[in-house]
Amino acid sequence: MTTLFEAAGLQTDAPRPLADRLRPKTLDEIVGQDHLLKGEGPIARMRAQGRLASLVLWGPPGVGKTTIARLLAEDSDLEFEPMSAVFSGVADLKKAFDRARARRAAGRGTLLFVDEIHRFNRAQQDGFLPVAEEGIITLVGATTENPSFELNAALLSRCQVLVLKRLDDAALELLLQRAESEMGQALPLTESARQAMTTMADGDGRYLLNLAEEVFTLKRETPVDVEELGSLLNKRAPVYDKSRDEHYNLISALHKSVRGSDPDAALYWLARMINGGEDPLYIARRVVRMAVEDIGLADSAAIHSALAAKDTYEFLGSPEGELAIAQAVVHLACAPKSNAVYVAWKKAQAAAGATGSLTPPAHILNAPTSMMKEQGYGAGYEYDHDAPGGVSGQDYFPEGMTERPILYEPKDIGREAAIAERLARWRAQRKQRRD
Repeated sequence: MTTLFEAAGLQTDAPRPLADRLRPKTLDEIVGQDHLLKGEGPIARMRAQGRLASLVLWGPPGVGKTTIARLLAEDSDLEFEPMSAVFSGVADLKKAFDRARARRAAGRGTLLFVDEIHRFNRAQQDGFLPVAEEGIITLVGATTENPSFELNAALLSRCQVLVLKRLDDAALELLLQRAESEMGQALPLTESARQAMTTMADGDGRYLLNLAEEVFTLKRETPVDVEELGSLLNKRAPVYDKSRDEHYNLISALHKSVRGSDPDAALYWLARMINGGEDPLYIARRVVRMAVEDIGLADSAAIHSALAAKDTYEFLGSPEGELAIAQAVVHLACAPKSNAVYVAWKKAQAAAGATGSLTPPAHILNAPTSMMKEQGYGAGYEYDHDAPGGVSGQDYFPEGMTERPILYEPKDIGREAAIAERLARWRAQRKQRRD
C-alpha cells in the first residue's frame, strides 16, 4: 500500500543539499571562527570550564551561527530546541518554556536557539529574562543586525555577545575542498573561475556550497572559465541592507575615507554602496555634508562641487549621473581638509546658549525712529568700508559678555592659511582698540 509520504512524492532517503551534507558534526570542523572556538576564544574557554552562558551570535548569513548553536547543545548535553522569531509568537515561546520546565524537572537542560532574535519585539524579548535567570533555558540567539540597536539592554546584560566573521578566502577554499571530497570529483573550473565563484559567495559559506552544487551538475569536458561562469550562475547582489547596519557602516567608511584624503578607498566604498542599490541622492547629500564639515573654507570650491554633483545626478539619473558623484568624492578626498568652521559653529552654539538673551551693542543697532536715536541706537557706529583697510576694529559682541571668545580658528592649509593671516591682523586691531 502506498503511504501518504510516498504519495506526496517524498522518500525517506531523498537527496539532501550539499550544504546540509557538509554541515559540521563537531565544533572543531567549523571554519572561519577560530577567534571564538580555538585557543583563548570565549567558546573554547566555556568548553574547557564545562559551562555554557547565554549567548547572542552576531554575524552575516552563512557563517555558522545555527550550526554553532546546535553543536553547543550536543557538546553540553542539552536538548536543542530551535525556533525562528520570524514565524513564532508569544504562544510559541510559552510552549517552548513549558517544555523546558518539564525537561528540567526530569533532569535535562534546554538550549533554546532563537534565529533572527532581533525580530522579536521588546515585550517578547523581555519574556526570556525570567526563564534564563532561573536556569530553565540557556538562550542562544542569532542575529544579522547590530544587537546594540535591536535588543533590549536587559537581555543584552544577561547574554554574552559573540561576533562571527564573514568567511575569508581560506575558509571558503576549505569548504570547496570538502565539497570535492564529498562529491568524489574536482570542480570543473579554471583557477580564475574558482576564485570568481568564491568572490560571488561574498563570505557566505552556505551560498558558496549551493553554487558549487550547481557547478557539479555541469557535464563538462573542459573547465568553465570566468566568462562562462557568469552566464551559468546567477550572481547574488552584495550583502547590503539600505535600512540597517550595513547602510551606516558603508557611508561611515566613505565619509572617513574622504576625511582621510584617500580617493581610492573613497571610490571603492562609493562603488560598494551604488552596487548594493543605495539611493545615489542619499550619497550626494552626505557628500555635501562632507564638503562643509571636513573641508570648509580650506577649499571653498568643494561645496560647489558637491552641490553640482547632486544637481547633475538629478538631471541625468543613473548610471551617467553617478560619475558626477564620483567626481565630487575624488575632489573632496584630494582637497585640503579643515573642520575649523564645524568646530567654530559648535563653540558658537555653546556660547549663545550660555549667554542667554544679551542684546547687541547699541552702536550696531539701526535707529529708524527719533526715539531710538535718542536712546543711543547707532551712536558711534563706523562704516567699515570707509575705514583704512576696510576694517574699523569696532566691537560687535554684546556689552554684557566679559570675554570675547575666539570661535573660528582657521587651519594653516589651503585657502584658510590666507584667512588666518587676515584674521590675526583684524583681531589684533580689535583687541588694541578695546584695550
